Parts: sequence; C-alpha cells; structure tokens
Amino acid sequence: MKLIEQAKTLRVAQRTMGAAPGEQRTAALHALADVLDERSAEILAANAADVAAARAAGVAAPLQARLQLSAAKLQTLRQGLSSLARQEDPVGRVLRKTRLDDGLVLSEVTSPLGVLLIIFESRPDAVIQIGGLGLRTGNGLLLKGGKEAARSNSALIACLHAALERSGLPSEVVVNVPDRAGVAALLELDEHIDLVIPRGSGAMVASIQASTRIPVLGHAEGICHLYLDAAADPEMATRIAIDGKCDYPSACNATETLLVHRDFLPQLGGVGAALRAKGVELRADGPALAALPGAIPCSERDGDTEYGDLILAVRTVDDLNAAIDWIHAHGSGHTESIVTADKSVAAQFLDRVDSASVFHNASTRFADGYRYGLGAEVGISTGRIHARGPVGADGLLTTRWLLRGQGQCAGDYGPGGRSYLHEAVLTD
Repeated sequence: MKLIEQAKTLRVAQRTMGAAPGEQRTAALHALADVLDERSAEILAANAADVAAARAAGVAAPLQARLQLSAAKLQTLRQGLSSLARQEDPVGRVLRKTRLDDGLVLSEVTSPLGVLLIIFESRPDAVIQIGGLGLRTGNGLLLKGGKEAARSNSALIACLHAALERSGLPSEVVVNVPDRAGVAALLELDEHIDLVIPRGSGAMVASIQASTRIPVLGHAEGICHLYLDAAADPEMATRIAIDGKCDYPSACNATETLLVHRDFLPQLGGVGAALRAKGVELRADGPALAALPGAIPCSERDGDTEYGDLILAVRTVDDLNAAIDWIHAHGSGHTESIVTADKSVAAQFLDRVDSASVFHNASTRFADGYRYGLGAEVGISTGRIHARGPVGADGLLTTRWLLRGQGQCAGDYGPGGRSYLHEAVLTD
C-alpha cells in the first residue's frame, strides 16, 4: 500500500526538514502565501465543486458552512502564514543552559515532535493552518481531511508541495491521506507516527483513542458557556452573546449555553430579543422562559449539546458558584466567558473555572490560534497533557538535551572525585 510506504519513509524527510535552517523554513512559509495567491482561482473553483456536491448530497447546513472557502478566507490564511513567518524560529531554541562543571555545559533545546497524523473536519482552510505550522516547526504531516472537501484539500496540499519545492525542502514531508481505510492502517504504525491529532466530534476522538497505541491529542465537544452575572452590563452582554452565537455558529468556540444569574433575568429580555432577531432559537428553562418571549422550553439535553447551529440553551443559576458548578458538570473544558462589572466576581471566575480558555467580558469566539497571535492552530486541546487550548507552534515541539564537554567521563564524579557545579548559565 503506497500510503503505508509513504508513512514509513516520512521520518527521513521530516528529519531533513527539522534540521534545515530556520530561514529556509521561513522562506517556505512566504512561498506558500505566494502560491495561495497565484492559485486562488483554481482553489476556489475546486471548493465550489465541493460545496455544490455537498449541497446536492444534503449535507447538513453547519457542515456546508465549514466547507466554504472565499477570497477573504484565503487572504486570512495568507495573513496567518505571514504571522508565522515573522515569529522567531521555534526549533533549536535554548530553554535552559546549565554548567555541570568547567567545560561541561548542558543545554535543553526545542525540537520537532516528528511525524504527525492529523485528522480534521470539513474545513479545508485547516490544510493551510496545519501545513503552515508544520513548516514552521519542522514536523512531518499526514493529513486526512473531510471527504466533503476532497477537491479543496487536494488543491491546497498541492500548494504545500509547491512551496516546499520552491524552498528546496522535501515535498514528501506532507502526505495526503485519501480515505478512512488509510487512517485505520496508519493508526497501526506506532513505530513510525509520533502523535495523532483529531479535529472533530468527541465520539470521533474517543474512537481514535481506542484504536491506536499512538498518543492522541484531541478535544471533546466545544460546549462553550457565556455567564451573565448579576452585575453584567446589558448592552455588553447582548453584543457578546450575539458574537459568540452568531459570528460562526458551526465553530467549536461558538457559545452553546447562556447561563444567567437570577438577578439578571429582568434584563434578559433585551438580550433574547436581539438574539432572536439574528435568527437564534432560544431553548430556555422555566425562570428564563418567563423572561424570553418566543423562546421554547428546553429539554434535558439542552445545555449538554454542541449545536453547531443558531440554537442557544439558556439556563438560570442562583450565583457564581452555581454557574461554575454547571460549567464543570456540563461543559467540555473548551472555552467559558463571564460578563460582569464586578472585578471580584470576574477574578473568581478566571481563577476557578477549569477550562482551556477562560474570558472576562469577551466573546468565546476569541479562542483561536490566529486570534491568540499564534499564527494558526493545529486544533484546540481540552486535555491536560502536553498542550491545552489552541495548539500553535509551541504545542508541536518537544525538547532535546545537548551536552558539550572536553573529554569528561561520568566516573570522574562522586566521592573522592570531582563535584558537579550545576550553575545556571544565562541564555540570550
């Protein structure tokens, strides 16, 4: 199987990539931005064919929204690549340096993780975000995009190959995985693949975790909360609620549940009216239902669901403690936000909510690698091991130890011998 052979030999290309000068990988990022510009018409044509096929097949509206590319999205991708290119080269960065003895100096430096299998949903722009991070960090990539975006993904991966070739780097460092059968085969290659990063539903992540010995970095559903405290400004609450729900409803950082302090209920009607004017279906519990004309009664699942659509659960809580308890019981650890003018309450919320991203007076939609200044993200991790939140370049690095000596031997040290200095050396 060609794909398996590509995966088994990918590490050779990855090591070449990881050892290349940072300037060469930076040049590849600039080249990729240029290729996207040059091939924009071709990319958009491929994407239009994918969108038309998805529409004819009756693909759900949220998935169709994620599938679509535009000239504006391509420009945003180019901006993200430029941001990555402006960053200091992350590979080989000295994290600490220790003088073990005179003439014996140990350095801890950043290093690529190696070969990554990345499985993502129907958003084809993820190809460039992930590919750009691979170029920046010197990692090898096996990319499996959604079948709905097959034409778009193929066109964008071709752009990655072209940018690598222009920069004198091996194009074999990026491999397109065509189907699910390929994924199943790759999940057996724990000797050749270092990390799997799935971007999709919690069920998909759990299935992959159960199917491989390779470490998996993934996230659960994006059940994100916005809590309107008793001291919330109604106008600010309205703006943030609309942005969190309506800016991009199918994104994993969209607001799915609105928690409302009981004392804010008299002012909830204006927030609800503005949301309904934007086409949002409100599913409210008893106390909130009375304050929201046009809302419908919620079910038990409302508040535990990632809708990915213009639907918002509204739940009433008695105080901050109840809001935090609700988030921990029903959330997915992705992103939570509070609207309040009370600095003490805000500080408690930020300190106590155990999620990957926690905000005060800001939309949950800010949970994004590009918006965080990371240039791009390979995904958002809700786990607690290695990386958490938007995973940018730093999340795709590990470390190595480099020891520079002058002929010393370990047996020289100990009782009756030399003693270690263990002196910190200042790094640049």
